[in-house]
Amino acid sequence: MNDKIKINLQIADANYPLQINMEEEELVREAAKQVNMRLNTYRSHYKNLELEKIIAMVAYEFSLENQKLKQRNDTEPYSKKIDELTDLLEEYFRKE
Repeated sequence: MNDKIKINLQIADANYPLQINMEEEELVREAAKQVNMRLNTYRSHYKNLELEKIIAMVAYEFSLENQKLKQRNDTEPYSKKIDELTDLLEEYFRKE
């Protein structure tokens, strides 16, 4: 069931009203929490840096992690190798 609920998230001192699927609430709130934690870490290390630049750094960090996860989960090279090996086996058995 896709019951929608309205929630308010606070990220970087701003409120964001959202309408989300009820079953995603925990995930959405945890994501906002992670963003705020990283923002606070950068704010404590770079006290004179503008908030916009800190937000850009946090966005970059999350994007980099996302790209690394995509590479780690990329099965295309393995699929290609399996296809090659399957072709070799089929060719071998045809000769027999």
